[in-house]
Formats: sequence, C-alpha cells, structure tokens
Amino acid sequence: MADITADIAPGPTAGSSDPAAGRLTTADGQPLARALARAQARSRRRALLLVAPLLLFVLITFVVPIGQMLYRSVHNDAFARNMPNLAIWFADHPAGTEPDEAAFAALAADLQKARADKTAGEVGTRINYEISGTRSLFTSSARNADDLQPPYRESVLALDEDWGDPRLWQVMRGASTAYTASFYLAALDLTRDETGAIARVEENRRVYVRLFVKTLALSALITGICLMLGFPVAHLLAVLPLARSNLLMILVLLPFWTSLLVRTTSWMVLLQEQGVINNMLVAGGVIDDGSRIRMMYNQAGTIIAMVHILLPFMILPLYSVMRPINPSYVRAARSLGATSWTAFRRVYLPQTLPGIGAGSLLVFILAVGYYITPALVGGASGQLISNLIAYHMQDSLNWSMAAALAAILLAIVLMLYWLYDRLIGIDNMKLG
Repeated sequence: MADITADIAPGPTAGSSDPAAGRLTTADGQPLARALARAQARSRRRALLLVAPLLLFVLITFVVPIGQMLYRSVHNDAFARNMPNLAIWFADHPAGTEPDEAAFAALAADLQKARADKTAGEVGTRINYEISGTRSLFTSSARNADDLQPPYRESVLALDEDWGDPRLWQVMRGASTAYTASFYLAALDLTRDETGAIARVEENRRVYVRLFVKTLALSALITGICLMLGFPVAHLLAVLPLARSNLLMILVLLPFWTSLLVRTTSWMVLLQEQGVINNMLVAGGVIDDGSRIRMMYNQAGTIIAMVHILLPFMILPLYSVMRPINPSYVRAARSLGATSWTAFRRVYLPQTLPGIGAGSLLVFILAVGYYITPALVGGASGQLISNLIAYHMQDSLNWSMAAALAAILLAIVLMLYWLYDRLIGIDNMKLG
C-alpha cells in the first residue's frame, strides 16, 4: 500500500473520480484497481526473491534427487542400448513367441557387437539382476561370438544350452525396453513367468515384502516405546518450574550435541556379551558368567539403541504441547468429582494429541529410514529395509532396484502423512 499511496497525489486530487470512465484514479490518471494490482505484483515478486535461495536449495538437494531416484527405478537401458538387434526382434514379435532362427541370429549379432564394444559384462549384469548366474553366460558367449555361424540356433545352443531357457528369453524381452516395471515387481517379490504373466517368486527368494513388514513393525514398536518413555518426561518438564525445567531440558538435548556414530558405538560397548551391562549383572550375581544376555547383533540391540537415539524427537513435540496447558483444567475436573484417571483421560490427554501425533509421526518416519544404527548394532536379524537399499547401492550396484525400494518406502511414508492429515490434521501438528 505504500507504493500506491506514493503514486496518489495529496489533497483533493487523491482518489478522484474519472467522470469519463466512472472509476477512481490515481494522480497520474491510472485506474486505482490497476495501480493496486501492480503494487501487489511487486510485493509478490519481492517475497519470491526473498525465498528464492531456499527454494533453489530445496530443489537441488531434495526435489532433483527424488526425481532422479524415481526415474532410475523405471529406467535401465543397459540391455536395450547394447543389444539393438534383439530389441528389434522383441518389438516385432508379441510376448509368448518362441525364439526362431531370426531371434538367434539377432542374438549372435549382438553378442559379436558386445564383444567388440566390451559391453557383455554390462548386458549380463542387467539380466543377472533377475536371473542369477547369467552374467557369466553373456561374457563367456561373447568371447566365442566370432565362431557363431548359421544355423544360429544350433550354433548358439552349442555354446551354452541355457540360451534355450524360456525364462531367460522372457527376462530379455522385459529388458529390451529402456523403461520397465520389473524392478518394482522384484521389490514386491513378484516376477513374470515364461508367458509374461505376473507371479510370485519362489519361497526362498521372498525377502523384500517380509523386510518391509519387519521394518514397519519395528518402527511402530520403537515409536510406541518412545511414546511411553517420552510422555512422562515431557509432562515433568512441563509442570516443573522454569529453572529446573531448563536444566532437565539440557539433558534431553545433550544427545544432539554428540555424534550419532559415537552414540551407536557406545551402545555396542554397553550391550555386547562382554560389555558393561553384562559385566554388571554378573558382578551383582543376577546371572552367571555362562548365561550372559545376548543383546547385540539382533533385534533387541536395534530397538534399544534406536529408542535411545529417537527419544528426544518424541519428547520435544510433547513438551511444546504440554507446556501451555493450564493445570487448573485438571484441578477443576477433580473438584467436580472426576478421578485422577478420568481427569487425565477426558481433560489432559485430548489436549496433548497434536504433540502425540507429531512426535509419533516424526519418530516413525525417522525409524523407517534409519541405516547406521541397525547396520552396526542389529546384525543380520536386526537390519531394516534401509540396509538392503544401501546394499544394492554399494555392493550389488543395482541402483534401479535400490531406487525402486526407496520409492516404495517413500510412498509408504507419504501414505502415513496423508493418514495423519485425515485423522488429526497437519494444521494441528506441534513440533516445537
């Protein structure tokens, strides 16, 4: 409005009426509505310039990586790029077509090309994601590709009879296009059979869905434990005098000043069979030396360490909600005849629901994606889906599979966020 008033002449001219148009105008004859719109546009541009650095930072560090992850989960052109002749044959023949002489001729030509370009390992790795052991099949066949002569079917099968496997041809058909949903199918323990129909994988290969369920269950358990431990602590912080409350708040915030790796390795020292806790139990006669409790490299160690690490994320939202609650509400309920439990359940607890929801959502989302603590403390039985994502990123180098698992995990988190919004409402979230 400062910009508008600066453009309007002082005195009786300001806000004068234009007899010809019947509209209010500024001192320079411009319509007042247009001047107001220009001023508002200038204000919006200034606001946009102020937040532009933050928007750019979020775009570069958050939106772009997630976009690349989603793209990589459905895009892998290692086979289609290096086996063009076979890709053309698959495009010209519908699913379920038996590979004929032309198919084997295209395969022979592509194997010769892969040998010349030294891309047989890359092609074999792409197929090996879905059928174990096929990388060596492609590399060994490419080394002898120059010996392939018509008839190509017999010549290729003479190199290795596995080339006649219908399952192998179905997987190659799926990989012959750069865009594929096979990684999402694999992330859900599904695959395509020889006819192209979606089917479940063998029982001994169903690991991803089980690990997703385990991750969600452990995260829910950790969230529940953090809520049970954090609620009384937050209540104590809220009702104590400010001087004592600030002193205790320092103890709550102290873990944030310590490295996560240091805290995790400290729990390793405490929980191992020859660690501090077991030594104290043996020294106190609670257990004998041969019955030490195993709390490392299992789910128990993962739960204990993660509860300790995530507990402050539950306490702080609860404290921010409990602090403004007037204690006279509960006293009034008690004076009207309510028991302590009824006053807590009917008066105090409903006012803390925004903090409970925010703390639970925050702890659960953090627990779902935790990696370092389960990797160091949990061992094989205490690891979560994030550890398997890291394995595909660092060891197997199957980045498309890692991206598909991460995308499914992201979808689960977004569904939880949507559910929270429907039940409690994002506007009621109290984080501090």
